[in-house]
Amino acid sequence: MIPYKNALAALALLTGSALISCGSSKENSNRTEETETQTLIQAPAFNADSAYAYIDAQVKFGPRVPNSPAHKACGNYLASQLERFGAKVYNQYADLMAYNGAILKARNIIGAYKPDTKKRVMLCAHWDSRPYADQDDEKYHHTPIDGANDGASGVGVLLEIARQIQLQAPAVGIDIVFFDAEDYGIPDFYKGPYKPDTWCLGSQYWGRIPHVSDYKARFGILLDMVGAKGAAFYYEGFSARTANNVMKKIWNTAERLGYGQYFIKQEGGEVTDDHVYVNRFRGIPCVDIIHYDIQGNTGFNPTWHTTDDTIENIDKATLQAVGQTVMEVIYNEK
Repeated sequence: MIPYKNALAALALLTGSALISCGSSKENSNRTEETETQTLIQAPAFNADSAYAYIDAQVKFGPRVPNSPAHKACGNYLASQLERFGAKVYNQYADLMAYNGAILKARNIIGAYKPDTKKRVMLCAHWDSRPYADQDDEKYHHTPIDGANDGASGVGVLLEIARQIQLQAPAVGIDIVFFDAEDYGIPDFYKGPYKPDTWCLGSQYWGRIPHVSDYKARFGILLDMVGAKGAAFYYEGFSARTANNVMKKIWNTAERLGYGQYFIKQEGGEVTDDHVYVNRFRGIPCVDIIHYDIQGNTGFNPTWHTTDDTIENIDKATLQAVGQTVMEVIYNEK
């Protein structure tokens, strides 16, 4: 997820709020207000039980670490599910170099709905899981994690949204993107020299070489760690600077739906996640919906990068809040 997923995580997250700019031009503010006063479309009902089942299915493959049999099998499952739900599926295979020189056999998986429509919205999550439980006891540092929350939760929500889109499509084209090799960044125990951009390798590749030439979207929404009980999603700093209007629209939608206890209208930390590279390389404003824990010493959920990131710690109420909010946003795009 993030170059700040190491010993600097707490500092980066706790100071990140100072970097957030929530300002917008008067013209953009007026446009947002006008949009919100228009007649709203009621989105289909998101099914949290279904999303939970998709998360469970991923976890049962085992840790989805690149180059592993579980990774290959889960990738095939995700592509087949998108096809089953009526998407035009693109598979991006790439050899990507990890921080330690290892070559990762990576696979970005994209499901496009209404692929010929120019008005598009991008929804994304990473589907790989961390090869190291480097936030756990030292004896587990080289143990791959299940990644039920960190990886599978966002994918599970998006698979349920894909199922709903097949039944009732929104007015705009939707691209569901599962990024690979997001969580293979430098571990805390690494003794070698620091290397930038070792996280989010799949989105970096996609940003430079998208699945279709000159890909564009109105905006993107990234889901990362969206399944924990009592999760809190604050305004993420990079999103606030580069996708402020979209971010506010999402949080306002959540509040209107009764999910304000999850979507907190306060500044959180700033993280380097897949949304950064979506914006950097494609110029697409992309909002990161990511669990931020103001009580923890890392800024993330207590199960983050530990062997406790298991299906037992996934909460359907959180999945419901995130999934219904995202659906309400995309079904009200014209």
